[in-house]
Amino acid sequence: MSGLFTALKRPLRDVLRHRAELREQRQWSRAAWQVEREIEDAVTGGRTLVVGPWLSEVGYEALYWLPFLRWVTEAFRLDPSRVVAVSRGGVASWYDGIAGRYIEIWDEIDPAEFARRSAERGATKQLEISEFDRDVIAAVERRIGTPIDVLHPSLMYRLFSLFWSGHRPLSFLDAHTRFEPVVPPRIIDTSRLPREYVAVKFYAARSLPDTPEIRRTLAWFVDSLAERTNVVLLDTGLVLDEHADYAFGPANAPSNSAALRRDLAEAFGGGGSSGRVISARPWMTPANNLGVQTQIIAGAQAFIGTCGSVAWLAPMLGVNTSAVYVDPKWLHAHLGVELRACHRAGAGRFAALDLRALDPLGVPVHVRS
Repeated sequence: MSGLFTALKRPLRDVLRHRAELREQRQWSRAAWQVEREIEDAVTGGRTLVVGPWLSEVGYEALYWLPFLRWVTEAFRLDPSRVVAVSRGGVASWYDGIAGRYIEIWDEIDPAEFARRSAERGATKQLEISEFDRDVIAAVERRIGTPIDVLHPSLMYRLFSLFWSGHRPLSFLDAHTRFEPVVPPRIIDTSRLPREYVAVKFYAARSLPDTPEIRRTLAWFVDSLAERTNVVLLDTGLVLDEHADYAFGPANAPSNSAALRRDLAEAFGGGGSSGRVISARPWMTPANNLGVQTQIIAGAQAFIGTCGSVAWLAPMLGVNTSAVYVDPKWLHAHLGVELRACHRAGAGRFAALDLRALDPLGVPVHVRS
């Protein structure tokens, strides 16, 4: 009798585990269906449809929100003429083919107020409609002058959280995104730019924290590039979120760090290459900074920058991209999505570079002979 029980125990355990897995899968499927029903309710009302407001990180807008909206446009046969995109930084061209009209948030709200209200939200991602969201939506509705429906970013976050958490495979994301090239805007006079250049944007992030060692290595990186070609730095000089740009050269070193100022002076001294490093900061305002960066990247021979933000966008502008990091744990899901997106869209090449791989011995790259 005991032998029979032992023989049945394993198949029974397998059946129970399989049933539990099926229950869990049904749970996640129901969660996805619920979000999809809410999306349908938002887009089929017949009124002017506002997509946004986008108050979150640039990287999520470029890598997820725009492809998600293209899927919504296709799946629900939306006419872009009834769609109004609401974002910030002069990114109207990002929404070509999605929205017939674009409203700049910083035409409605002062950037300093935007930064303060964003900090009060306590979350960088729009997982729900906050009071700040409601205030922006109300300002947009006043600007439009008629009642509106809203497709809010929280719906995308809820849907894609099933992928980010590992409960749905990459094919689930494929089914709800459409990756396409992005058309750059024309904001600045291109005669201001060198005929050939590499666009560079390094900013502090959890994947590339701001430490003296990393700062010196990146300064060496920029100077090495400048020995071969012109470099256009996309440092905005604006502090609008938690991601502050690195600024290179002795004049940009923190005044309270004599050692760091000396190291940067050494990195940029002697070869004269610093004269080939140009900052795009004078051409940017809060209301156009992302648009200007998009235009400059689109005209570059290549783009190099922190892995995230506009690094996800650059290949969609047809520009080969090297994205730098030192801590990949914040990037695992996104790297696979970006590589697949570039393949699906026929975009520029994307390569992720771990700075630690440049020197396995841990010796700072900038002092190697």
